[in-house]
Formats: sequence, C-alpha cells, structure tokens
Amino acid sequence: MKTINREISWLSFNERVLQEAEDSINPLVERMRFLGIFSNNLDEFFRVRVATIRRLIKLQKKTDVQFVESPQRVMNHIHETVVRLQKRFDKVYNSIIKELGKEGIFIIDEMQLNKEQREFVNDYFLQKVEPLLVPIMLKRLKKFPYLDDDVNYLFVGFADKTKQQQYSLIEIPSDQLSRFLVLPERKGKKYIIYLDDVIRANLGRIFRIFDCEDFDSHVFKITRDAELDLDDDIVVGFYDKLKRSLEKRKKGEPLRFIYDQHMREDSVQYLMKKMNLFKEENIIAGERYHNFKDFMKFPNVGESKLVYKEKPPLTHKYLEGQRSIIDAIAKKDILLHYPFQNFDYIIDLLREAAISPNVRSIKVTIYRLASDSKVINALINAVKNGKDVTVVIELQARFDEEANLQWAKTLTDEGVRLILGSPGLKIHSKLILIEYKAKSGRNKVAHIGTGNFHEGTANVYSDISLLTARAEITEEVEKVFSFIEKPYVATRFNHLLVSPRYTRNSLLLLIDEQIACAEKDDSGYIMVKSNSLMDTEMIDKLYEAAGKGVKIELIIRGICSLVPEEPAAKGNIRAISILDCYLEHSRVFVFGKTGARKMYISSADWMTRNLDRRIEVATPIYDEAIQQELLDFIAIQLQDNVKARTFDENMKNEYVTNDKKKTRSQVDFYTYLEKK
Repeated sequence: MKTINREISWLSFNERVLQEAEDSINPLVERMRFLGIFSNNLDEFFRVRVATIRRLIKLQKKTDVQFVESPQRVMNHIHETVVRLQKRFDKVYNSIIKELGKEGIFIIDEMQLNKEQREFVNDYFLQKVEPLLVPIMLKRLKKFPYLDDDVNYLFVGFADKTKQQQYSLIEIPSDQLSRFLVLPERKGKKYIIYLDDVIRANLGRIFRIFDCEDFDSHVFKITRDAELDLDDDIVVGFYDKLKRSLEKRKKGEPLRFIYDQHMREDSVQYLMKKMNLFKEENIIAGERYHNFKDFMKFPNVGESKLVYKEKPPLTHKYLEGQRSIIDAIAKKDILLHYPFQNFDYIIDLLREAAISPNVRSIKVTIYRLASDSKVINALINAVKNGKDVTVVIELQARFDEEANLQWAKTLTDEGVRLILGSPGLKIHSKLILIEYKAKSGRNKVAHIGTGNFHEGTANVYSDISLLTARAEITEEVEKVFSFIEKPYVATRFNHLLVSPRYTRNSLLLLIDEQIACAEKDDSGYIMVKSNSLMDTEMIDKLYEAAGKGVKIELIIRGICSLVPEEPAAKGNIRAISILDCYLEHSRVFVFGKTGARKMYISSADWMTRNLDRRIEVATPIYDEAIQQELLDFIAIQLQDNVKARTFDENMKNEYVTNDKKKTRSQVDFYTYLEKK
C-alpha cells in the first residue's frame, strides 16, 4: 500500500509554513517571521535529515546494501524541491517588502542611506559592531579557516594600493547583535537596515590600511552535518561521550552552500574548492541576504495591526485563586491547554511543592528547558527545603544537548538526585510526580502532558497537560520512574500506555476494537491528532481499519506518510494539517464515538522512534467533563476552514474550503475556553 517518503512529506510541511508567509490573512510582520521559521526549519532539516541521507549514499557506494528507496533519488528530489521552494521564498520576501513599503516601513541597504542615516549607522558600527569583528585575510593563509555552521559570512574582495587582489572573510555577529538596525524615523517613515549592510557601509574603515574604497562583497553560509556519533567506548561515561560528540558536531562536514547569486564565479569556485564542496552537493544560488531564521525576531516598528493581536493566557476556574494547587488537584482532574491558558500554574505547582511542609518528594522528567528556567529554580529550592528531588534529564534532546549538560551539572551541584536517561532510549515523556502527607496518609499528584516544561515554548506551542490525583494513574507514573531506571525489568501497566514496550501493542489492540465495532454495527471510529504519522505498521493498520469500515479522522501537523486516497481505505480516511500562529504540538487519540469511547493524551507521535526507541507516556482521560472538553477541542479543529489543509498523495497543501461558517480553530478554541 502507498506511503509517502518522510523527507518529502517534511518538505511539504515546511511548504505549509511558507504558505503562512504568503497568506494575507496574517499580519505583515508575522508573515516575515514565518519566513524566519521556514528558514530555521530548513537549516535543521539539512543538518539532520540530509546529513543522514548523505551517509546512506556513502554506505551504498561502499557496500551492497539495498534500500527500499534509493537514497540518491531521495537526495535529488530534496534538491529539486528546495530549489523550487527557495524561488518561492524569494518571491514572497520581495512581495512582503513591497507591502511594508505601503505601510511606511522600508528596508534599505548601505547605498540608500542619506547623510543623517549614514552618520547614525557609522556611529552604531563604531560603538557596537567593530569591536566584535575579526576579519580573516585569506591570501597568505596556508590553511583555509574552519567556518561555523549556519553563520553568515561576508566574502570581501578588493585590490590594494599595489593593485594586488585581496580576499577576506568577516563573520556577521548576529548571535550577539540584532540582525536589524532600526534607523531614525524621517517624515513619518520608518527605516531598517541589515547588520550585513552596516558592515558593508564601513568596509573602507575596516580595511583602511589597504587604502581602497572599491569593494566586492557578498554573503554566504554553510550548513553542516549535525548528527551525533556516540561511540561504544565503555570506558568513557555517557556524559563525557556526549561532550566529545558535541565537539565533533561543530566540525561536521558541509552539507549545503548558499551564496549570493551575484557573487563572481571565480569567487564561488574558490570557496567551493577550499571547503571540498562539489556540484552534486546542495549548492544553492540565493539572493543578497541569507540566514533568514533571524527573521523570527523581525522588529515591529509599525502599527499594532502588523502583528498578531495579543491574547493574554486565560485563567483556569479550578486553579485560579486557590490556596493550594495540590489540594485543587486532589479534588478533581484538571486539564490545561497552553498557550491558551497560563503555564505559570505548573511553576506554581512546583513552587508550592518546594515549600510545603507536607511534600516529601518531587520527581520530574526533563527534555527541554528555557535558558532561565523557573522549573529548575523551583527544584533547587525544593532541595534546599529538604525535599527528595529526582530529575530525569535527557542529554540527547536534539540541539539542546549542551544546555542539558550544563543543567545536569547545576542540578548535581545543588544536591538533586539526577538520572541521565536510559541506555539506548530517549526520555521524551512529560511527567511530574509529587508525594505528600495527607490526612488519609501518603498521597500523590501527577502531571502527564504533551509538551516540555519550557516557559518559552509554552507561549507558542499548543500543548495539553493533565493534572490528577487518581491513584490508578499516579501509581503507574511512579512505575514509569522505576521503569526509567530499570527499563529491562518487566513492568505491567493497566492504564498508561508506555513506550517502548507497550504503546505499539496497545494502539494496535485499540484499533482492533474499532474494527470489531465497525463489523458489528458500523460504529467504528478513530481520531488521531499527532505531530507526525509515519510508522509503517501503524499506517498499514489504519488502512486495514478503514478498509473494514472504521471512520478515521487525522490531524497531523508535520510528516504524514499515509495517503488518504489509498484505495484500500475505501474513502474512510480524512486527514488535515493545521498551521497558524501557534505550533500545534499536542497529541490526542480517540477510539470510539459513544459509550465505551477511550481517549488519551500523549507525549508520543506515531513514529517508529516514539513507539520503539523512546520512553513515552500516554494517559487515559477518565473524567467525563474533561473528555467532553477534549471532544469539543477536536471538533473545532476538524471544522477549521481557514488554516486547515488537506493531505493528498501529491502534497498540494490545498486549504480546506466549504460553505460553512468560518472556523479558525486556534482563535475559536480560545473563545471557547474564555466562555468556560
């Protein structure tokens, strides 16, 4: 049966991000920021997925190993798609620039500065930029310098006073300064200049000893292989292995070279030769500017209509104003939706646990954290107050490895009991377990969620958390922590679905139950909301269920390898993707429409890695009011006809259109919660 290649499906997802930059419904500055998200996504795609495919190509050349799909064919498809999207990107960018001009906002370069603006730019350069620059003169170097990953470099060529050609590299310090400098307003008009052009405007000063004013300067960047190679040296501890591997990552092989298409051909060839890049690699001629990921922080200097109207996080009626959050959870199950509702309740829960004389212990799993994490502060305070604190921290959270290594050291230094994951398994579950003394004896409250304990992403990722004191759930959360320490000891779960051992088989059984319902009275129903759907066994099982009459609805944000039009599904599968101002990140599974319906929220996507190689947790939802709230949430999403796209084999990403009342699910769900 048909499936779609994961890399090609992912590129289709990123094309949907580009659609958001095109969509005139979105405010102008937000459209510019979507260009930044698109660019950042593509950088990570090359650093990880293209890196893997390149390794597979090398493996195939060296051995007789065969793949279901030719890695070289996939790479060719990727290159064709990326080039096509890059052209579309440039068109969107230029269109937004024109529309910003209509709003009195202009992005200008160094050649367009008037006298006042030039003085402002030169002063900024002297005070802020020049101290950060270290130009590298290339002509006399015996060895070409190592170039960092995903950094903009200005390649400068000029003839010195002896008419000798000189070449220099300047790293644009956008990691230390804003990529955008807002210039003084003039006659009601606002002006912005790139940091790149601030440097270009001052090349004469930078290279003044060469007595030259005629410079040829162009920006380029490279993207490197970011896969971690963790060797099997048993003498070296995992902490040290990871540190060593992170150092290797910084010197990964170049995978992509993007340069200004107006750069002289001899300069392009010079750079490619020095970096051992060849034509069959991903060499992309682009526009004047690169590293558009910086556009995620594009400044808003115009009217409020140019950005999303700010919607403050809502309070929760069962938590707001409560003397004790732990007591509130003990009374009834509580469901939180971020960023629609306030993530601070989780911080408040940990703070209460840190100071409450009744709390004995706190256990937490951590995957990603904010740079100034309040979660960590609460846990450290808990230790200082004599609580037993156990933190499971995943050192291999992609691109957060270095931060998590530092957090691990900080927590250890503060006396926290630290568990550094499990051998061969990533810890991706989102758990908190608090044990406390109550009148009835020892009691527990637990958090099981779909998102990280990260105050920053909680403002932009749409996630769900269940807070519960149900003994059947909290006791099994306790078992998960034991399972993390001893993953090869048999553990039985009757309520939670826990990867890697139990989730897959449990989901297959749940699908079988719906097949039986369909065969009995045509009542079989399955709804899956997930970030990705690409596990072949699960896809085949969904095809089987649909073929036997089960109605299946899918809300998949990113990769979807399933083809809804597959003939075997007999028209019983509908699949959509929703992209809007918040990143859809929650996972919800529903089996059955009535009576014996079973519902779960989960940290796991339907991907092989989540089912077989990670410790993930899905929790059942037993509270009837919360079940209804989740059903309402899903209903609103399925009705979306503003930001929903349909999946199809050709990945056209067509918006859902119909004659029904306009439903923009993220906006309408905020209103729904506001009314509650």
